[in-house]
Amino acid sequence: MVARRVFVASLATETNTFSPLRTDLVDFHEGFYAAPGEHPVTPTLCSAVFPVARERAAALGWTLIEGTATWAEPGGVINAPTWARLRDQLLDELRAALPVDIVLLGLHGAMVAHGCLDCEGELLAGVRSIVGPDVIVAATLDPHSHLTARRIEQADLLVAFKEFPHTDFVDTAERLLTLVERLDRGEVCPVMSVFDCRMIEVLPTSREPMRSYVDRLKALEGKEGVLSISLIHGFMAGDVPDMGTRLLVITDDDVTRGDALAERLGRELFGFRGTTRPAALTPEAAIARATMADARESHGPLVMADVWDNPGGGVPGDSTILLRLLLEHGVREAALATLWDPIATRLCFSAGVGATLPLRFGGKVSATGGDPIDATVNVKNLVRDATMSFGASIVSLGDAAWIDVCGIDVILNTARTQVYNPDVFTRLGIDPLSRQLLVVKSTNHFYAAFQPIASEILYVDVPGPYPSDPSRNTYVHLERAIWPRVEHPFDDAPGGPSP
Repeated sequence: MVARRVFVASLATETNTFSPLRTDLVDFHEGFYAAPGEHPVTPTLCSAVFPVARERAAALGWTLIEGTATWAEPGGVINAPTWARLRDQLLDELRAALPVDIVLLGLHGAMVAHGCLDCEGELLAGVRSIVGPDVIVAATLDPHSHLTARRIEQADLLVAFKEFPHTDFVDTAERLLTLVERLDRGEVCPVMSVFDCRMIEVLPTSREPMRSYVDRLKALEGKEGVLSISLIHGFMAGDVPDMGTRLLVITDDDVTRGDALAERLGRELFGFRGTTRPAALTPEAAIARATMADARESHGPLVMADVWDNPGGGVPGDSTILLRLLLEHGVREAALATLWDPIATRLCFSAGVGATLPLRFGGKVSATGGDPIDATVNVKNLVRDATMSFGASIVSLGDAAWIDVCGIDVILNTARTQVYNPDVFTRLGIDPLSRQLLVVKSTNHFYAAFQPIASEILYVDVPGPYPSDPSRNTYVHLERAIWPRVEHPFDDAPGGPSP
């Protein structure tokens, strides 16, 4: 074993630049914050490099120096002092760890701060300026990110999750560490090739055509000098110059092969445009489907996803539009998770379990999220520091209240988060299998855990604050042509016309 000093840290969030929210240091502390040496055994979405690095360090005799790991729930633009503080904190921790041979980072890739459109690029440049050209710098990324030239220039290895839902974040850290080991031993000489797919779309890997496509990406890795392939989906709610989909291929010192493969795969993906997003129903059509006789008599609950009021996309998660329609149509035996409303949750805790009270809840942050609901509710249960599962990770709901609203169970919570797992219901005392309808606020991360129990899954297109139509979004910083804003974006690009 070769003695190596390895520094690991994580700084991550996903920034919706259109969001009515803003992000500050409190959001990072409330989301996830582990000071050096305090990262738990369980991983988080963007900090799986910590537990994986600990295992490798024990096996390889590395000296592991842990920096801070922090994550803010997706939200609006980060204020400048918060970004400067967290960036400088990580860089100062790295300086204190010197000398190091390897730097491992858990990043997201869609972080935007006031005055900085490429936070991860700036952070990686800062890391490189401290450690110099010979130290290995490697990071994991979320595919809903922006892949910039600066990041490619400053890092030796970047590897993104392949799955959406992101069920493989621990596997991605494992793959990154394996490549780092091989590079450290001199077995490989990784070079990164990038192809701009000139598009932006929702690309769930839980359905075709993306399921087969991603399986083929996996099959290509480890063959003919291909070390890694990452599909960067892009994040349409981020108004930055590099917003959009890209293919990242890492080869063993074969940039010609890498460039060709990235372009071939990227142009193939471009051919899927307009076919990957799950078909979405209007709220009225979804409710009509949920109340049909065969839906009521089916085995297992019908699951309805409010896809655009998804806190995982940086919006508040307090839209009342769908719930109000359910109430107006007299729907019963339904449960909804979650409505973010710290004030209403606090009032429920004050009232106590079993209390009946008039409550105004939801619809507080955005003019497009519907009006608050005023109703007499019954407090069925209260849980301090509630959690749910996301793979091997534990996700905080904050304090949470289960209220009955005219026969519909609603979970109010204090820590914004999308829904990942049916245990969001069970941990509040609701049996999801006993309900005919489950409503979740999530775009697709719910799918892996809910699909096994669902009789049917409906994606519902509820108008709201999320910029879900990139052809009409008011981007200021995006200057290059991408689909669907331009029908044939490759016509003026190097490499020829659109497929």
